Amino acid sequence: MSSSPLHRLSALGQSVWIDFLSRESIRGGHLKSLIDEDAVVGATSNPTIFQKAMTAGDAYDEQLRKEIGRGSNVREAFWALAGRDIKDACDLFRGVWDGERDARPTRDGYVSLEVDPGLAYETLATYREALRLHEVVDRPNLMVKIPGTKPGLAAIEDVVAKGHSINVTLIFSLRRYAEVAESYIRGIERLVAEGGDPKKVASVASFFVSRIDTEADRRLDEIGGHDELKGKLAIANAKLAYQHYKAVFAGPRWEYLAGKGATPQRVLWASTSTKNPAYQDTMYVEELIGADTVNTMPEETIRAYQDHGEPEPRLEQGVEQARQLLEQLATAGVDYDDLTDTLEREGVEKFSASFDELLEALSAKLQELVPA
Repeated sequence: MSSSPLHRLSALGQSVWIDFLSRESIRGGHLKSLIDEDAVVGATSNPTIFQKAMTAGDAYDEQLRKEIGRGSNVREAFWALAGRDIKDACDLFRGVWDGERDARPTRDGYVSLEVDPGLAYETLATYREALRLHEVVDRPNLMVKIPGTKPGLAAIEDVVAKGHSINVTLIFSLRRYAEVAESYIRGIERLVAEGGDPKKVASVASFFVSRIDTEADRRLDEIGGHDELKGKLAIANAKLAYQHYKAVFAGPRWEYLAGKGATPQRVLWASTSTKNPAYQDTMYVEELIGADTVNTMPEETIRAYQDHGEPEPRLEQGVEQARQLLEQLATAGVDYDDLTDTLEREGVEKFSASFDELLEALSAKLQELVPA
């Protein structure tokens, strides 16, 4: 099993995380098998993932009854259900986390839980909620997910300065990524200045990959022509982001913090299943393999890659062509800034809608479990 495509990918320096969690997978041994057999060393969750998990089957029914029985409302019940899953998943990945800690500053073995997406444009509320989730889950290998919106930047810095690990989610643009990385570094600087231990803090900056191509291709279709530019922006964007990562986490400013035990905020590729059936099902894995990165995959992408993946370090290939592609798209009439701003706004809206739908579904399930 050590020679599987995902094990070979991991040997190239990229960590494999899974973009899925459910109580059944955690307690039934499926998640453990992914760790043991498929090189999975971390997991992420979001409102859409929990919506799928909690509204299917009866795995959550008993706890839901108990929460309502003790007077919790539906929102409070959700956080209790989600918190239990995240704690159990953190415990399952603790062996990975402990092993990392023994060898070097910890990077893997983390599980991510997202703040209420309805707070995405509220700095103080996001900060308070991130601290609350860290306190409630109370696991050293928890990462709280904070959306990389403009108001989220200050919350990112403040949470890191308090010594907590975070996953910055919903990043699309290179400009926003640069701001996110700067917020992380400032948070680490404050933590060190106040005598805190940066070795306890890990972070990833999560680029949503496939959605970029979906939106760029849609705009190219509206313009007409330019088929040669389709299906290329997401990978080009990621390659340029990685170049910024290498530049910002180097030099005297970062080296001082690294000397105190700080770890770089790695880039993470999220939304890596292909949405266009005409595209190779592993393209957002194959083209984005590079040292000190993370790829968080849905299980179907893990299965596809284990079946026919061909890992090579391609992330630093074609960087100049990536820069040229952005220029070509601009010439064709695709406004990069407007595209990425649209995706950020729609991403927040989609997660907020999923969260609302989840609460509605739990309310409906509650009516079935505890008839009026």
